[in-house]
Amino acid sequence: MTLYPIVPTGENTTRQVLSSHPELMIVAFRFNKEGAIGALHDHPHVQATYVESGRFRFSLGGEEREVGPGDSFVVASRVPHGCVCLEPGRLIDSFTPRRDDFL
Repeated sequence: MTLYPIVPTGENTTRQVLSSHPELMIVAFRFNKEGAIGALHDHPHVQATYVESGRFRFSLGGEEREVGPGDSFVVASRVPHGCVCLEPGRLIDSFTPRRDDFL
């Protein structure tokens, strides 16, 4: 079992790979302060996001939605997405295939 480091991803945000396989990766993103931003981006991977804690306003393909603990959603390949933290918390993201840029 590999222990992956916690990596800063921006002001008041970090990520940590929890597990990895060439076909699937699970990553925890922590937002430590209200107003922390997950920058708008896209990637070729399909992503599933589970809100473990906190509240977030997501932009997903040009539409906005607010999510909180227990919510989940899927982001299709190449769909622009990002978020603003409304209450500090943690997101658990799964990617298929693995995000080699996170290793």
